[in-house]
Amino acid sequence: MKYYIMCGGNYTRWKKPRQLSQINDEVLVERTIRLLKKYGATDIAVTTSLDPATYDYFDYLPCEVIHRKNEFTVTEDNRISGYYVDAFMPTDKPVCYIFGDVYFSENAIKTIVETEVDDIQFFASAPPFSDDYIKPWAEPFAFKVNNTERFKQAVEQTKRYKDQGKFKRHPIAWELWQVIKGHELNHIDYYSYHAINDYTCDIDKQQDIDKLIRVLENNAIVTDDNTEAEELIDSCAELQDKIQEETTYYITFDNEDENYDDLDMWNGEGD
Repeated sequence: MKYYIMCGGNYTRWKKPRQLSQINDEVLVERTIRLLKKYGATDIAVTTSLDPATYDYFDYLPCEVIHRKNEFTVTEDNRISGYYVDAFMPTDKPVCYIFGDVYFSENAIKTIVETEVDDIQFFASAPPFSDDYIKPWAEPFAFKVNNTERFKQAVEQTKRYKDQGKFKRHPIAWELWQVIKGHELNHIDYYSYHAINDYTCDIDKQQDIDKLIRVLENNAIVTDDNTEAEELIDSCAELQDKIQEETTYYITFDNEDENYDDLDMWNGEGD
């Protein structure tokens, strides 16, 4: 399976790409690459934009770097053009799209890599959130795709729905998942995907980095040698899955000024 770490963007609100932010002496995208390799991923690429101002920022990385054009943009006054879902580089081979601005726990990457997928799976946080989670809302982390034709069709269908005005906001990862599942377009159900609930979260602003560093400093992060702690984490994860199976949560996008943090995956823009 190919792993695409999506790092495109114009980065107008950052001096450099957010994916190159350093957290606890490790660059965000370098950490993702390291963890993917640790848990068995061998075919890894970073996808980034053709923006001449940032063209070579990722070329030093120890993996393939793909520069590609995407028309999706968000201006500083939140004017949107193009399609967010064009961030997903089309392919005919099984692929996992990893969001490049996410700080992943080891357990999160292990879960994504080791989860077997016959069709399409979506990974994201979901309420009730971990005490270590730094945001009050859910964030998307990855799509793992075995049925690439169905995924490409869903991307195109999402774009058509957007042009037809069927969404209450610009469709992003959550809306794409609703299209894939055939669920109501403007309600996000938190029980239909693989939830990852720990400190894994995306970075939208410097304050997110500061919060995450405090979380990491205040907690003993599990290592490979700490098997007892790992077993406890696994038990908690199983309990979390059971709770989610029995509970349905909804978020309704009732106005067009909803948070657009997820738009940054390609364009590099925050909320």
